[in-house]
Amino acid sequence: MHLDHVTIRTHELEATRNFMVEVFGLVEGSRPASIVASVEGYWLYEKDWPLIHLIKSNVPPGHSHESAEAIDHFAFVMEDYKGFEQKLIRLGISYQKMHIPEMRRKRIFLHTPFGILIETIFEENENSHRS
Repeated sequence: MHLDHVTIRTHELEATRNFMVEVFGLVEGSRPASIVASVEGYWLYEKDWPLIHLIKSNVPPGHSHESAEAIDHFAFVMEDYKGFEQKLIRLGISYQKMHIPEMRRKRIFLHTPFGILIETIFEENENSHRS
């Protein structure tokens, strides 16, 4: 099993698209014509895979009805822990680190500008520096 894609529903399509492109290096790509005709949004690709689907929210801003069945966060397995951390610093994006030595993975947590939590996971090898 693997993650096929994540769909993010947002009132801030352009800003969320720009954030995902700038922070994660995703590239805007094609969407099926039937989806383009019925749903405003973007598909953002990692290599040749449409990993993130952004769609315009049709729930009025500030609407009090929120689903109790919501996604808490999503996670990307990535490479270059130090490089990614430096990128976040350069972009002025707040983040939190978590390292659980027995799992041999480092994590960086960050939020999109509109509050969606993203976990990034970096495999730790025998020679990596622990922080």
